Amino acid sequence: MPEDHPYMPSSLNPPSHPLRLDGHVHLVGDGSSGSGCWLKLNGWLRRLQGMMLMTSAGLPSKLLNGGLDAAFEERLALLSQSSTLDGLLVLAQDEAYQTNGTKIDGFGSFYVPNSHVFAVCRRNPRLFPACSIHPGRPDALDELEMAIEKGCRMLKLLPNCLNVDYADARFKPFWKRMSRVKMALLSHTGGEFTLPETDHGLANPLKLRAPLEEGVVVVAAHAAGRSGLWDPDWTGDLEAMSAVFPNLFCDNSALCSMNRWRTLPSLLGGPLRERVIHGSDYPVPSSGFGPWVGGLLPRASWRSSKQLRNPFSRDAFLKAELGFSPETFTRLDAVTCLTKTWLETA
Repeated sequence: MPEDHPYMPSSLNPPSHPLRLDGHVHLVGDGSSGSGCWLKLNGWLRRLQGMMLMTSAGLPSKLLNGGLDAAFEERLALLSQSSTLDGLLVLAQDEAYQTNGTKIDGFGSFYVPNSHVFAVCRRNPRLFPACSIHPGRPDALDELEMAIEKGCRMLKLLPNCLNVDYADARFKPFWKRMSRVKMALLSHTGGEFTLPETDHGLANPLKLRAPLEEGVVVVAAHAAGRSGLWDPDWTGDLEAMSAVFPNLFCDNSALCSMNRWRTLPSLLGGPLRERVIHGSDYPVPSSGFGPWVGGLLPRASWRSSKQLRNPFSRDAFLKAELGFSPETFTRLDAVTCLTKTWLETA
């Protein structure tokens, strides 16, 4: 651990207060540094999406042709140091698997192995890791133990993209192990526009019951709202589940984008208000234009946000202006042990 670590200046004790975190930040790579990452943008639409995401990340689109590993890490490190937040939760991305445990070859748009995320976060003190492990992998429990030993206490899954049915009884030992070590689950819920899906129904928040019943702290990403116009809106189901499971939370990631802002009223004024965790979904664009058009964000706030060059600072400003409480930004660290454990194992 570097001596100038911002949270451990002279001792090896983690901070005594919850940190202000962005709890939903994607890491992307192309394997150019030997990271094991891959990125596939098949077809003109995926290529266009990739170029838009590079622009949003503040990177040149030519990196889609090579050199993305180092450039993306450097950009995250720079932005984390200049952000108004204390840290970023950086997400791995596993591959999709069949129900029989075999990999679905050729499926998906990107892959980021846990080893790469851990290495990036160790090199950059304001970054904290979330591993990604399909619980149906033949080596799932072994990979989980490795992540636990490394000090990781957050798991990220896109069940609708990786073909994960949380209700599968074979996964019960996996959830039990996560619960015993207090590893939380950040799970995509609701609509998905950016990535190819294996089964859209697996993003239904009702599927989260299995890990919740084992005591796992679960964060429902995007609060189960719509992405596309024809997506079902499952936020009401999430609200009902929150009354049953005190270990169920949600995040407001990407809700300042054009396609997800309609979920905001449910989080700002409904029963989920005290369960919301801040997240940006970087590098997904977060302009605030959608909430402004929808009458949820004052024009002055939207215009002021444009002056903030750092996308993490800008998204946090927009969320605060929309009315999310200060606790929204510290809630992830307050209800999990992810930063404490990671810093203690450094």
